Amino acid sequence: MGKTALIVIDMINTYEHPDAELLIPSAESVVPVVSTLLERARRRDVPVIYVNDNFGEWRSHHGELVDRALSGPHARLVEPLRPDGSSLFVVKARHSIFFETPLGYLLTQQGIERLVLCGQVTEQCVLYSSLDAHIRHIDVVVPRDAVAHIHADLADAALRMMERNMGARVCDSDELWR
Repeated sequence: MGKTALIVIDMINTYEHPDAELLIPSAESVVPVVSTLLERARRRDVPVIYVNDNFGEWRSHHGELVDRALSGPHARLVEPLRPDGSSLFVVKARHSIFFETPLGYLLTQQGIERLVLCGQVTEQCVLYSSLDAHIRHIDVVVPRDAVAHIHADLADAALRMMERNMGARVCDSDELWR
């Protein structure tokens, strides 16, 4: 098996969007889990790649996105997940981490063949990213306790689809990097 990377999807967030009130309770429960995954990945020199929505701010870069999220009312959800100096950062504009981003090229350059997807939203960006990884023949692992959702029933269905239709390994985060 090739090299693994931890992908943190859309967790650098101001939570100023229409579904935020439905998402925040789930995000609150996954932030400590994602924080632990980040610590464990960094200790093991597993590459950490943040892939984050640009929220329509085409002139922004990752530092500005982080600063904006940390200065907002939900900074407590971002602070524990703050990128460090070794983290890589890819800005996206749509649901999939691959759609018109340089991520595929970056993964090839880094020799990465397996992705651990965490972040938000399970039934949207995580699902579409898993599908796009699958069609690129990239192995996917999704720790179910490290992905936040808007609608629990759709998130459960999305996890089943990733596992059954896309061959993703769905597990608990404590099963990773033991």
